[in-house]
Amino acid sequence: MPHYAEELTDPAEIELWNNMLLHQGETFTTSGRGARSGVTFTYSIRGAEMFVDRKEKSITRATVIRAYHKALELGVVTGPKKLNVFGASYLLPIFKKIGVCE
Repeated sequence: MPHYAEELTDPAEIELWNNMLLHQGETFTTSGRGARSGVTFTYSIRGAEMFVDRKEKSITRATVIRAYHKALELGVVTGPKKLNVFGASYLLPIFKKIGVCE
């Protein structure tokens, strides 16, 4: 039996996902580490999953939503590890662009 993602009902979460859809295909850059610069990436969304061109494993919408709530809770996110989710290094630059966090 296939598993289907729950429909979003929270208006803020719906707006976030719509923003994610709007920016797919754009080029983003991860924050990098120390002297090492970040890597550029693009992403696409299929159903309730986000696929980054540099990764084989998808980032689920549930994970994006969890990271979103963590970013709102923190206000200022000093690095991807603060989001504490799989794919945070890719989510953080997207969140910064769409105004979720600083």
